[in-house]
Amino acid sequence: MKYTPRLPETNVNVTPGSPLKEFFLLACGLLGLIAGIYLLLGLAVDWLAPRIPPGLENRMAAPLLHSLEKTPAKDPRVRCLQRLVDELQAHCAHLPYHFRVHLQDADAVNAVALPAGHIVVYRGLLDKVSSENELAFVLAHEMGHYAHRDHLRGLGRGLVLMAIASLFTGADSSLNSLLSSTLNLSEMRFSRSQESQADAFALAELNCYYGHVGGAVDLFEKLPEPAGPASVTHYFASHPANRKRISDLKKLAREKGYSEDSPKPLNCASGESCP
Repeated sequence: MKYTPRLPETNVNVTPGSPLKEFFLLACGLLGLIAGIYLLLGLAVDWLAPRIPPGLENRMAAPLLHSLEKTPAKDPRVRCLQRLVDELQAHCAHLPYHFRVHLQDADAVNAVALPAGHIVVYRGLLDKVSSENELAFVLAHEMGHYAHRDHLRGLGRGLVLMAIASLFTGADSSLNSLLSSTLNLSEMRFSRSQESQADAFALAELNCYYGHVGGAVDLFEKLPEPAGPASVTHYFASHPANRKRISDLKKLAREKGYSEDSPKPLNCASGESCP
């Protein structure tokens, strides 16, 4: 019999499938595991945030807020903002916080709710408002985030993102930023929902404090819409687009029966203008 050499039909060292297919399946499995961990931890954050007492929140936030203590409290604009927040809190909101207002010298037209009742207002916002009612709406909006404990949810989910990215890709990995950005997109609709709830809270506070909601949408009417198609910019923006935000606020005011009157000028105290 003549010997004819040939390869064995099976080889335990060579996979019968496609290496590319196996890599794809492993990558999908890893991404699924990351998404599952993120979802579970996010749900845990949502469950825990409303149950954290303000006293514990103050102790937890102290190291993060150390730099804010340098804010010049004697600045008349800070006194003006603080007075307005105090009056909203005393007459309408009644939230379990002692609010502190800080002013940041930046061009951003924004305000931010930080843990332990610290509200940061940017100078760019003060440059845009032209009535006390506009300013009161923004401050009440930030107070609305405290009412729903949104600031703790946002902080907790941010920490979850950082922990997952560092665990799977390393703290300095280029994949870290990509993973954080990818997961962050899933939170955008959640953030817009929070913003809409805070708007509804602010509208009720404005009606409670002034007896009407005049000036509630004035600031948003001054701001330009983001560049690009409206559907795209609205989807990737944490805040609702200005046109939709104005429409939703006016619709809510009609549904609640809120009246509208002329807003007050920016005179926060006797002989003191704001900002």
